[in-house]
Amino acid sequence: MAPQNDSPPLLEVRNLSIEFPTRRGTLVAVDDISLHIDQGEVLGVVGESGAGKSLTGNAIIGLLEHPGRIASGEILLNGKRIDNLSYEQMRRIRGRDIGAVFQDPLTSLNPLYTVSRQLVETIKVHTDLDTGAARARALELLEAVGIPAAKERLSSYPHEFSGGMRQRVVIALALAAEPRLIIADEPTTALDVSIQAQIIALLKRLCAERGTAVMLVTHDMGVIAETADRVAVMYAGRVVETGPVASVIQNAHHPYTSGLMGSIPHMKHGVNRLTQIDGAMPRLNAIPQGCAFNPRCEKVFDRCRKERPELISIEQNEVACWLYQSDVGGVS
Repeated sequence: MAPQNDSPPLLEVRNLSIEFPTRRGTLVAVDDISLHIDQGEVLGVVGESGAGKSLTGNAIIGLLEHPGRIASGEILLNGKRIDNLSYEQMRRIRGRDIGAVFQDPLTSLNPLYTVSRQLVETIKVHTDLDTGAARARALELLEAVGIPAAKERLSSYPHEFSGGMRQRVVIALALAAEPRLIIADEPTTALDVSIQAQIIALLKRLCAERGTAVMLVTHDMGVIAETADRVAVMYAGRVVETGPVASVIQNAHHPYTSGLMGSIPHMKHGVNRLTQIDGAMPRLNAIPQGCAFNPRCEKVFDRCRKERPELISIEQNEVACWLYQSDVGGVS
């Protein structure tokens, strides 16, 4: 688990909103979210496709695609604001202070260059090492992420690796400058289950050994359960529940979180039917008034359709749900 201390968070996102201007108006894709990650901690960000998870990660590393833009809020790394930096300033931070691991490793690797060249160039850009030292460092990284016969594989091209091995190379690239934070966006989705488990174990080990913090973006609650210290559940651009992973999994409060947990099969406790959340994530131009989850919620009542709930503390978790507001007869 992440160390508990009184120091400020390594990463802090304050009231972040991301919007997309269109001919028919402005679409809000991420709506006033706040979260933080401490040094050495793994924060899982989970939700269905379209929840705003990846956009949040892209905003943190300064890779929002046009016409997407940060409309309001702040992103602070080690107490210093980074969302207002120039492209060149952010490019220096990206790689040196923040690493990134994406779903498809081929988007991060140049097919025309050997793995050695890509690692060495990345190391030299972000450190003071010369070519010889950078090559030695590249070999250390490949060995650290579990590439067999790493010395021989340095001269290989990306297409000569399997999908799981390519993802290990991408993790090595992300670690090249020893960043304090890694944004891992669906890093295991394209891999088979046995390889997923290896990549998850690798991320956990690297965090423990190096004190690296990770924001793990995924739609898979099982991956979160295996990897994260805390979890933030997103729906339609907002955080609906957050807390320690064990608390959220074992004692989910928001109906959407409960639905996610009910959709996971249990090995020890057999059930005849898994929970199903009817309906689909709303489109950005059709997010309902009040709580965005209200059309799909079995516990909906009138206030849910009119007013948007804010996060409130319930036991160890924070939950955005009117069921837990004492003035409407819910649990206080």
